[in-house]
Amino acid sequence: MSENFDVIIIGAGPGGYVCAIRAAQLGMKVACVEKRATLGGTCLNVGCIPSKALLQSSENFHTATHALAEHGVVVSDVTLDLARMQARKGEVVSANVKGVEFLFKKNKVTWLKGEGRIAGAGRVVVDGTEYGTKNIVIATGSESVPLAGVAVDEKQIVTSTGGLELDAVPGHLVVIGGGYIGLELGSVWRRLGAEVTVVEFLDHTVPTMDREIGRQFERILGKQGIKFRLSTKVTGAVTSPDGVTLTLEPAKGGAGETLKADVVLLAIGRRAYTAALGLDAAGVATDERGRVRTDAHFATNVAGIYAIGDVIAGPMLAHKAEEEGVALAEILAGQAGHVNYDVIPGVVYTWPEVASIGQTEEQLKAAGIAYNVGKFPFTANGRARAMGDTDGFVKILADKTTDRILGAHILGPDAGTLIAELATAMEFGASAEDVARTCHAHPSLNEAVKEAALAVAGRALHI
Repeated sequence: MSENFDVIIIGAGPGGYVCAIRAAQLGMKVACVEKRATLGGTCLNVGCIPSKALLQSSENFHTATHALAEHGVVVSDVTLDLARMQARKGEVVSANVKGVEFLFKKNKVTWLKGEGRIAGAGRVVVDGTEYGTKNIVIATGSESVPLAGVAVDEKQIVTSTGGLELDAVPGHLVVIGGGYIGLELGSVWRRLGAEVTVVEFLDHTVPTMDREIGRQFERILGKQGIKFRLSTKVTGAVTSPDGVTLTLEPAKGGAGETLKADVVLLAIGRRAYTAALGLDAAGVATDERGRVRTDAHFATNVAGIYAIGDVIAGPMLAHKAEEEGVALAEILAGQAGHVNYDVIPGVVYTWPEVASIGQTEEQLKAAGIAYNVGKFPFTANGRARAMGDTDGFVKILADKTTDRILGAHILGPDAGTLIAELATAMEFGASAEDVARTCHAHPSLNEAVKEAALAVAGRALHI
């Protein structure tokens, strides 16, 4: 056996690398296993970071070609340099992954380069070399869910990975799946000139979203030129030099049809990635969806083996994985690590953005919880008017008896930033009245949050 550690983390995505850094800060001898040539996992390499780089670049292009004139800025002969846009995305990714490598060195975390396998409690094998450890953390993340009859080649039929690497704007992009990933990448290529059609099995997109928010979100994306084929399933795909032909059927049965595309993006969800980990041999239990089973302290059924992030139950979000990584490191150090799963925001980084935290109206109704609703539109917000971004609204749900905020949903400019105020409020058990009586700067987008909180009690000032 080679070197011994206090903890070995398998996977250097947001959950894994944050867990490694925090454990090292707490005085542990830490190693992190990663088979990629760079650290950061899916998120930094082929997910969150590169997609946000392209979202920003494509939004800049769209603004220059469609929105600047109304501000009195006249730009002529705007052209797209997709190669430069893709190169910039690569530069952003490189800076982020090198930043993680620097943090590993700063905190004396050992990077074990290669594919990791659990040989048993306290033993991890990396490319043939066995290491001893007191604790093992599984943080291997997730992978794109496949679809029968739709064979991915990452050229004509792509996952999010290939969808970030296209070297030409497709004439017609068909997105299979109306979730976060599909809508974000669909927005990128729509802004750059592609015709975009989203095919979704359900009768609405982003199923976890508050439906009132979701309906207006779909209308806004429709005005941007994205077409939706809802309540529709894809049963097959045939590629040819001329493109891809998809076979579609109504979700509830009926006559089928075909749909032609230049590129197809398969984005129907993600699943836990546990291939080659040796979970069965190690006796680590998984659930019916292939996720690692854990208790409230991230422990598996095998002593000394833990799991965090996309590989366990819960929302597949990088920030959820990070919170779990910190909490687990602190638990291993004898502290009281904890994650409040009721206060984890989710954001769709289209424009306008959509951000959500806590419960939706549908969930509150299903649970029989009495609540009040406060809403405020961005059309009545001075800063949004000045920006020219008035689509959407803020919606706050508060307990009818205690006024405690139970959920908040924002469709509008910088919604992902605005939701942080409500996350803080909910973490500390604040009421809508608490937010309403907090002074907000004027003119700011945040005033829409204050007004929505006032509206919970029926006393919004500017509508």
